[in-house]
Amino acid sequence: MTDQKTITLRDAQPSDAATILHFITELAIYEKEPDAVKTDEQAILKTLFSEGATAHSLICFEGDTPIGFAVYFYNYSTWLGKNGLYLEDLYVSPDSRGNGAGKLIMQHLARQAIAKDCGRFEWVVLDWNQPAIDFYNSMGAEPQNEWIIYRLTGQALIDFAEK
Repeated sequence: MTDQKTITLRDAQPSDAATILHFITELAIYEKEPDAVKTDEQAILKTLFSEGATAHSLICFEGDTPIGFAVYFYNYSTWLGKNGLYLEDLYVSPDSRGNGAGKLIMQHLARQAIAKDCGRFEWVVLDWNQPAIDFYNSMGAEPQNEWIIYRLTGQALIDFAEK
């Protein structure tokens, strides 16, 4: 008989900055972008835990071991006239997938969206990430195929802003 450890979730704390960075790096590797991570612990402390921070994070544990995280923030829907909850990142360590951790995180965020009277709970997923797509479909989420994501970053952002 195996010893089942309890899966728990809590709001991230400043002391979790290194753990969050670790999970961000692991997610980038999984998403085939290992060199895309430019952040560090100090930036995480500033953007997630300083006064006025607009993004939030959760840490998921199996027993006492951190196994995953989520980063989210609130946005606004002009059509609904309500805030929305946007999930920026969700990651569960490969060895801990399938144990309910992802579902626990998503249900927690869904409940939070309802408690805050959000009109929607949204996120994006890479088109090749079939395990995640299957997971989201199993929740009853629906893909929004009519939208295309645009991004300005780096020099293109600077150039456009200075025109």
